[in-house]
Amino acid sequence: MQCPMMQNQRAGRRAAKAASQQSVASMRVGGRVCALRASVGRKAASAAQVASRAVSVKVNAIATIERPAGPAPTSSGGGAGTRVMIIGGDGYCGWATALHLSARGYEVCIVDNLCRRQFDLTLGLDTLTPIATIHDRVRKWAEVSGKYISLQIGDICDWEFLSQAFTSFQPEHVVHFGEQRSAPYSMIDRQKAVFTQTNNVVGTLNVLFAIKELKPDCHLVKLGTMGEYGTPNIDIEEGYLTVTHNGRTDTLPYPKQGNSFYHLSKIHDSTNMLFTCKAWKVAATDLNQGVVYGVRTEETMADPMLINRYDYDGIFGTALNRFVVQAAVGHPLTVYGKGGQTRGFLDIRDTVRCIQIAIDNPAARGEMRVFNQFTEQFSVNQLAEIVNREGRKLGLDVVVQNVPNPRVEAEEHYYNAKHTKLVELGLQPHLLADSMIDSLLDFAVQYRDRVRMELIKPAVDWRKTGVKVNTMGAAVAK
Repeated sequence: MQCPMMQNQRAGRRAAKAASQQSVASMRVGGRVCALRASVGRKAASAAQVASRAVSVKVNAIATIERPAGPAPTSSGGGAGTRVMIIGGDGYCGWATALHLSARGYEVCIVDNLCRRQFDLTLGLDTLTPIATIHDRVRKWAEVSGKYISLQIGDICDWEFLSQAFTSFQPEHVVHFGEQRSAPYSMIDRQKAVFTQTNNVVGTLNVLFAIKELKPDCHLVKLGTMGEYGTPNIDIEEGYLTVTHNGRTDTLPYPKQGNSFYHLSKIHDSTNMLFTCKAWKVAATDLNQGVVYGVRTEETMADPMLINRYDYDGIFGTALNRFVVQAAVGHPLTVYGKGGQTRGFLDIRDTVRCIQIAIDNPAARGEMRVFNQFTEQFSVNQLAEIVNREGRKLGLDVVVQNVPNPRVEAEEHYYNAKHTKLVELGLQPHLLADSMIDSLLDFAVQYRDRVRMELIKPAVDWRKTGVKVNTMGAAVAK
C-alpha cells in the first residue's frame, strides 16, 4: 500500500533521495535493516513519530532476504521459477498471494512501502490478529518453507525507485495490489481523497510506464474492484458490454459508476490500462474483485508469525468482518440502512488461486481482459443472517440492529453480476456457509480480547466529507 504524504514531504523526499545511496548499504537484511518496524500490538505513535515514519518510508531502501549458498530449493509445483513482482505484498491480499505463489515455485519479489501499517498508526487502528513486521514475516517464511522472497521497500509513485526495482528483479508478471483500498478512508476529508486518487492513479501509471520502457513482455495483473460498476439496473458483464444504438453495434467498456473517491480512482486506472494496451501493446488482466473474507490459507497458517491481518474497524473492515467480530464480543450486528445492499464475495483462498490462474493463463500483448473475481452474491441482511446462524452454533448470543447508513448508496437494488471466466479456467470456489466458522468465527473468538469496541461504529459520513483534516475523528464515532 502506498503512504500518505504530508505537506512538507516534497522537500523531505529530495533530502531522502540524496541520502538514499548511503542508506541502502546499511538497510540490507543481514546488515541491520533500518526500516519501519511496527511491533505487534504497538499503540498509535505520537504526531512527531508519525511524521518521522512517513518521511523514512520514502527512502529508496532495498531490503532483500539473501538466499544462502547451495542449490535452490526444489519447486513444489506450478511456478517453475516464474518471476512475479507483488506490489503491496505486505497487505491483506498481497501477503497471502506472495506465500501462495512462493510455495508453488514462483520466484516472488514483494514491493511495498509499509503504509498500510502507517494508516493504523495514524488513525489509531489495529488488526484483530497480531501481525509480525514484514522483515520477520519473510525470514520466518524462509525458515518454514525453505523458499526465499525478495523484499524491496519503497514507493511506486517514485519513478527512480520503481525503475530500479524493475531493472533488478526483471519480473515476468506484476501483481498490483499496491493502492489505498478503503472507500471510507477516501471519504474522511479532502486530504485523504486527494491522496487516494493521486497515489492510486500515479502509481498505476508508473507501473505501466515501467512495463513499456523496461520489460515490454511483462504481464500486468491489476486488482480492480466490483465497485467500479456500481449497482446498475441491468446485468453486470465481465468488463465489456455489446451495445446496439441507432442501428449500429459495438462492444464497449461496461459503464462505470463509482461510489467513492476510492472507487473512482480504480475506474481511472482501468481507463489508463485500456489505453496503454491499445497504444503500447501492454498485456493486462484487470481483476474486478468482490469483498474478500477469511484469514486462513495453507501458507499463512504454517506458523503464527505468518498469520494474515483481520480488519474489523469502520475504515478498513468490511461488513462481514465487522459482523463476525460483533458476534464474538456480544455487540449487535450493525446493518447499515435497510440492508438490501448486495455485493459479490470470495474467500481469501480463492483470491490467491485467482491470481495464480491469471498468471498461468496470461493476457496476450495488446489485450486488456477483465475478470469479475468473486464466487457468491449476498445482501447485507443475508450476511447478518448467516453470522447469526453460525454464531449460535458456537453458543454466541447474536442480535441484529439497523443503524443509519453513513454511505450514499442504494439500499435496495437489482444486482446480477457475471463471473464465469475464472471458473472456466479452473477456479473451484470455497463457499461462505462452509468456511464461516473455521475461517472467520474461530479467529474472532480466539482474539476477541484484542477487540476495541470504540472502533466498530462507523465514523466517516459520505455527506460530511470536508476540507478540514479529520484524522482524529475518522476512526471513532462521536
